[in-house]
Amino acid sequence: MDFELPPEQRDLRALARKLADAVFAPRAAKWDALEEYPWENVKDLVGAGLMGMTVPAEHAGADRPVLDVVLVIEEIARACGITARIVVEGSLGVVGALTAYGTDAQKRRYFPWVLDGEKPAIAISEPAAGSAATDLETRAEEAPGGFRLTGHKCWITGAGTSRLYLVFARFGGRPGAEGIGGLLVERDTPGFTIGRREFMMGLRGIPEGELHFDDCFVPRDNLLAEPGDGFKKLMRAYNGQRLGAATVALGLAQGAYEHGLAYATERRQFGRPIADFQGIRWKLADMAIRLDAARLLIHRAAARAGRGFPDALEAAKAKTFAAETAQEVTSQALQIHGAAGYGRSLPLERMMRDARMFAIGGGTLEMMRNLIADHVLPTRADWRK
Repeated sequence: MDFELPPEQRDLRALARKLADAVFAPRAAKWDALEEYPWENVKDLVGAGLMGMTVPAEHAGADRPVLDVVLVIEEIARACGITARIVVEGSLGVVGALTAYGTDAQKRRYFPWVLDGEKPAIAISEPAAGSAATDLETRAEEAPGGFRLTGHKCWITGAGTSRLYLVFARFGGRPGAEGIGGLLVERDTPGFTIGRREFMMGLRGIPEGELHFDDCFVPRDNLLAEPGDGFKKLMRAYNGQRLGAATVALGLAQGAYEHGLAYATERRQFGRPIADFQGIRWKLADMAIRLDAARLLIHRAAARAGRGFPDALEAAKAKTFAAETAQEVTSQALQIHGAAGYGRSLPLERMMRDARMFAIGGGTLEMMRNLIADHVLPTRADWRK
């Protein structure tokens, strides 16, 4: 088994690293402080060909495999977690679902949006349906030529900034997972309004907010996944989003580690670099081990996915370990810096805040462990297979 990347992927990774260090890192604190969407960064991503990386060649995309995408995400997350999340949703998640399940008309309409910088949003969570996604209550009722959508979504990443939303809804009142399908809803659709924004602890440049659908008419042409097996299909596509989230967590951890390593070799106390002290050395050693292990889990899942969806079990393992690694490594890197790390003049406190989200968003660590246990134990929910 060859763990070395071929030249093309090394070049892609170097391109992303250069852009991250030269352009995104100097701006990262601004988006966090102002809690503004990084439109400048989006333009740079488009210019570098780093949006819509998985879009098929017949729709003017690069048709890149999932591994290429995670290589880019990690490098960008080292500098700016907000921008890395945009890359995730600009190449995985909804984009993957469109590639696998979309009609030609849907692809012709929406892929150009993505290539031009659109970050489509996935709308699953509701006030009474968070981890229990199959309890969602948003309704899609048959109407002439389409569906009438009514309901309330919350904690939607990109609420208001995204133009396109993949909305999970219950069709015709059918119970359980088999009653759920997915509709593509554009932001300016009558009856669709953006609600309250939730101001977050970290990743502050991307809004998290509410969506309201009040008898919102969605044409039948915008049906992406029908009820029946629709929920299972959509969750397969969500495995790509989940692996992308794991990679953002890894990138944040890698960036924090690099800061901690550099500081430990430069900072002197008691007449020598603090890297000479065993307490610091062991911190750095443990950080390096966790980073390598998280990267291997992510790369395995991505490599096996090819140009399709990652395996649910592999994505869950990668998400769980990378999210916990991000929390541990950012905390220890801050600790190495002491008071300087706790201050806002360095990115460590921001990285630590950003990392905390990945234990929650995209599937809580508790749900990820349940999913893993479903595969380990003899019985498991059918839609998770």
